[in-house]
Amino acid sequence: VQLQASGGGLVQPGGSLRLSCVLSGSSLGGGTIGWFRQAPGKEREGVSCIRLSDRSMAYADSVKGRFTISRDRAKNTVYLQMNSLQPEDTAVYYCAATTRGLIRSSMLTDRYYNYWGQGTLVTVSS
Repeated sequence: VQLQASGGGLVQPGGSLRLSCVLSGSSLGGGTIGWFRQAPGKEREGVSCIRLSDRSMAYADSVKGRFTISRDRAKNTVYLQMNSLQPEDTAVYYCAATTRGLIRSSMLTDRYYNYWGQGTLVTVSS
C-alpha cells in the first residue's frame, strides 16, 4: 500500500484547507485510514480516522467540529477538510493506513498503523 498526501500550505487563522491522501497498491479491505500530525518539538498525535468497513469515524477532541474526514472510494482518496484553522494546528500532517479494522479506542493510536505516506506541511499564521 502506498499513500500520497498533499494539500498543505500556509493559511491565515480562521481559514480552511483540504488535505488529500491518495491510496495505491494493495487493497486495504475493511481496514482503517487515519490522519496524524506532528508539530515541532511535539509527539505525533492522531487527528482523525475512518474505518472502511462501516465508515465509522473518530476525531481528536482538539479538532472536533472543525475537521471532517471523508472518503471517495472511486478515486481511492481520503480527505481531511480543515476549517477554522488556528496556529496550534500548525504541523506536518501524515496519512496512514492499516488493513485492520481498528476498534474505536485504537483508531487514533499511530502504532496500529503500518503504512505511512510522506507528510504535508500545514502552517497557520497571520
